[in-house]
Amino acid sequence: MPKVISIGKQNFVSLRENILLDEYDTPMQEAYLHGYWREFTAFIRNFFNATFKTNPYLERAVLTGITRVSKESVFSDLNNLNVVTTSSTEYETSFGFTEEEVFQALEDLKMGEQKELVKSWYDGFVFGNTHDIYNPWSITNFLDKKQVRPYWADTSSNSMIDELIRKASTDIKEKMEELLQGKEIVVNFDEQIVFEQLDQDENAIWSLMLVSGYLKAEQIEYRGVLLEPWYHLRITNLETTAMFTTMFKGWFAKNQSNYNQFMKALLSDDIDAMNYYMNQIIMTTFSYFDVGQNEPERFYHGFVLGLIADQTDIYEIRSNRESGFGRYDVMMIPKIKETKKYPAIIMEFKVRNIKREESLEDTVQTALTQIKEKCYDAELYDRGLKKEEIHHYGFAFEGKKVLIG
Repeated sequence: MPKVISIGKQNFVSLRENILLDEYDTPMQEAYLHGYWREFTAFIRNFFNATFKTNPYLERAVLTGITRVSKESVFSDLNNLNVVTTSSTEYETSFGFTEEEVFQALEDLKMGEQKELVKSWYDGFVFGNTHDIYNPWSITNFLDKKQVRPYWADTSSNSMIDELIRKASTDIKEKMEELLQGKEIVVNFDEQIVFEQLDQDENAIWSLMLVSGYLKAEQIEYRGVLLEPWYHLRITNLETTAMFTTMFKGWFAKNQSNYNQFMKALLSDDIDAMNYYMNQIIMTTFSYFDVGQNEPERFYHGFVLGLIADQTDIYEIRSNRESGFGRYDVMMIPKIKETKKYPAIIMEFKVRNIKREESLEDTVQTALTQIKEKCYDAELYDRGLKKEEIHHYGFAFEGKKVLIG
């Protein structure tokens, strides 16, 4: 609305105004998650048109959010948008604190010895060509409270990412497994998120995590005649690693006791206890997940990967890798030399084939036979492990029933 401005004894009417709309995409995410996307976009499109296009008093406007806007239908009526993203060089040092600023603040507060700790927790955000941008919310909280905590991750909404990872294919979960182990993944995706396409193109999750700051692109290479971008991604820092670990544990929060008992049974080779606690977890958890109807084996594979995801402190977790004469489903390789305390583990998952197998016991034997005949132990032998230090498990699934042998 026009504003009356007084300068000295003179009054005049200002017919121009500036508008700042922060986190414009938060209600978009909520609309997508809760099933009223079409109704919301119809409303917001008209709202944006009246505010940012046909508004006669508008001089300039700034919209901030984490998703790119150029393909969003809610912006289709707007003209002359200047889009600045995480890969843009424009304002690249303005989205957080630079390393020079952070280190100077630590020196001023006599906390210079904390530089490496702060860097490992809060550095790593990449904007344009600048790789050492620190999260301002986390830094200001650290300087105030003087203790390391996931300040930003505790206040941000991760519901969209949580939902997409939880429903994702085994391939996505395997890549998340690699990221949590500190490794790099190389993926191709479109930075311009279109919410209506998230269910069809699951690679959009990498775009969402990149623009949200949970992943960083250490390199972008352009391949082929069409120069398609391929992103070399890693988890941004320890703060975001903590966020992902908390997210995965949260999936099984209602079954925390059963989950802990299952992991204890797995590491102690207690088959009876493994079966009991796994069935308890599945009965109360599968309704929370979308069971893959077309590829149920991949679904169960991803489910178990989620269960063991937080064992990366003591295990190297590998999935769908070649060993011997085939590709095992999951291998857990102990990181410490004292293998008697933590055995190596090979898992093979099978969904019961009712035409070939009369019972889940038959399916378990099929899985165990495959481990033996394909010589999946070969990789572990190459690492110096002995036969008695390796445990084989066949997981047989049928609906909400599971048998481990």
